[in-house]
Amino acid sequence: MDPEHDSATGRKRSQRPQWTHHEVADALRARIRTGALRPGARMPTQARLAEEFGVERGVVRQALRVLQSEQLLTDVSKGSPATVAPDPARALTGPEAPPLPTTVTLAPRIARAFATEHVRIDAVCLTSVSLTLAIGEPLQEIHAGRLKPARVDVRVLLPSRDIDLAFPVPVAGPRGDDLVHERWLTMRNAQGQVLRHNLLALRSTHGIDVRVTFRALPFTPPVKLYLLNGAEALFAYYTLTRREAEIGREHLEMYDAQGTRSMLFSFRQGAGPRDTTFVEQSHLWFDALWETISSELALTG
Repeated sequence: MDPEHDSATGRKRSQRPQWTHHEVADALRARIRTGALRPGARMPTQARLAEEFGVERGVVRQALRVLQSEQLLTDVSKGSPATVAPDPARALTGPEAPPLPTTVTLAPRIARAFATEHVRIDAVCLTSVSLTLAIGEPLQEIHAGRLKPARVDVRVLLPSRDIDLAFPVPVAGPRGDDLVHERWLTMRNAQGQVLRHNLLALRSTHGIDVRVTFRALPFTPPVKLYLLNGAEALFAYYTLTRREAEIGREHLEMYDAQGTRSMLFSFRQGAGPRDTTFVEQSHLWFDALWETISSELALTG
């Protein structure tokens, strides 16, 4: 249950004096995706980027190589500045796009899903933080008048508050379990409420028919799954790590899942028998959970 809303692009240097090359790559990738760095444009020099992020040039070079491997940059070298790829959108969401972390992959695909008249999104996850963040981009496009779907249907399956979660849990066992569970529950409820509020607001502001429904699962999902418009399935494993966190006044060591870094694999309807079958079976699996063992979920304390 890492706080998935931590964003490399939003951290202040005083809060985080040393960026990793992954975080620098995340920040630059976001600029490319949003158009702040346009296709074909020259990147700032490595020296300038090193000064901006407060890191050594070697960290910047590592970050640029990551983006080059994702086909977002060309001409990465120790000499002249790199160049933004001519079609970064295809590199991020095209059929040959490599699996990338949730924070990178989900937002552009959600934005593309909102370009249709009837938007349908189903999700299975530990909390709805990543989905809430990803929805922010199409909401901006709607408010700017560049998107206007007629209908939006969102269904989300989350773990029930009444179960013993498989994770996050204290390494030491029951001691501190209530604190960890309460922290997860607070995040689950708060992020779900934000997601629902932001989407339902489109009814009054833009006259869009919006439905947002949550149901509770009687187990901890070991994977996350996003189904977009019946045409694409995004799948990732929750990989557990051992980490320390301060909860209340206690320092606890927990087994936890790094949700933002979970690598999302994309499967598309019509992209071949394997992809098509995966999308179809994912919908059958989701609908079966929704209609059988899940229960009503109230996003309250």
